[in-house]
Amino acid sequence: MSAGAGVEAGASAAQLARRRRAESRRRGWREFRRHRSGVAGLVVLGAFVLLALLAPVIADAEGLSVTRAQGGVLQPPSTTYLLGTDDNGRSVLTLLIWGARVSLLVGLLATVISMVIGTLVGLLSGYFGGWPGALLFRLTEWFLVIPFLPLAIVLASVLGRSLLNIALVIGVTSWTSTALLIRSQTLSIKERAYLERARGLGAGHLHLLRRHVLPNVAPLVFANTTLTVAVAILAETTLSFLGLGDPTRVSWGSMLEDAFRVGAITTGSWWFIVPPGLCVVLVVLSFTLIGQALESVLDPRLRERR
Repeated sequence: MSAGAGVEAGASAAQLARRRRAESRRRGWREFRRHRSGVAGLVVLGAFVLLALLAPVIADAEGLSVTRAQGGVLQPPSTTYLLGTDDNGRSVLTLLIWGARVSLLVGLLATVISMVIGTLVGLLSGYFGGWPGALLFRLTEWFLVIPFLPLAIVLASVLGRSLLNIALVIGVTSWTSTALLIRSQTLSIKERAYLERARGLGAGHLHLLRRHVLPNVAPLVFANTTLTVAVAILAETTLSFLGLGDPTRVSWGSMLEDAFRVGAITTGSWWFIVPPGLCVVLVVLSFTLIGQALESVLDPRLRERR
């Protein structure tokens, strides 16, 4: 075979692989659209993401300043303040819009940290036998049996109150379920015939992990990510509610903490506590619905049961 023919064959093989990936994505999207709950979750999540991205356009950042607040204390909803005001006279709607940026950012950043740690530990503990795999598995079990909230509170208190630290705390304390899931899948994949053939041809551990094991567990990681984001947002809300969030930033959790501190429930100031709580519920529910739909799309066995 000539050099030109070899180049053409390589190019055609690459084009064929791209067409197959494009067709796979289209087929996955068609399957996803059949899940009405997943599509509804995607629409709700898209609305919140758009709200967070357009926050500087929709609401003036000066409305977050306590010294520039112009409304009355805990003023009920009106034409001027659609969702009323907080205990400092700031617009609850403005706080809600800007709080979406912090809550979503911390949730996504914590999820990335959790997914990276969980995927690496799960892959290595499942692929390697002997003491390395056993050590990583015992480490996973150790983090698993420790209650999440006390460990997160201790780490947040030690590291300090900032967005990066809160995301790091949530990510470091929430990777165990991902690691166990990836480990079980890796244990199954490493016994398959094509991995044995690759080993026989001289493939090393890095090649096997990168080219064969990781691509097969990637759909599982992707589906689990959406569920982990929901957990991370709830964790951020919990830590902020306990006063461990960043005091210089407004999030839905810090709004709930402020509402609880001033007794919004006992004074009947529902407009201060219901909107941020409802936003947390809607975002968590949307991620959960998307994750369930993706699980069905990526796992043929779940499609067959429907």
